[in-house]
Amino acid sequence: MISVKTYVLVFFVLIGLTLATTAIAFVDLGGVLNVVVALTIAVAKASLVAVFFMHLLHSSRLTWLFAGAGVFWLGILLILTISDYLSRGWVSGFEMTLR
Repeated sequence: MISVKTYVLVFFVLIGLTLATTAIAFVDLGGVLNVVVALTIAVAKASLVAVFFMHLLHSSRLTWLFAGAGVFWLGILLILTISDYLSRGWVSGFEMTLR
């Protein structure tokens, strides 16, 4: 059983990470680095929510397996979406910015 103190602590960490996300939006770290930092913070927040508020911390391995399968499926969908986007002819300017 997770204590109320833990829930409050996780809540304040989530608020802090949300403020960090907002603050990083106003700082120019370069195009790619801004995205990397924002996505890292987003993954941290999603992990905290899944582990504590969705009770994965004390769940069975089968629940962890299904949570991991959902993340894996999301990765597949993102890869397919990005590959479709980059394979279109009108995105030639985007390819130059990645180099």
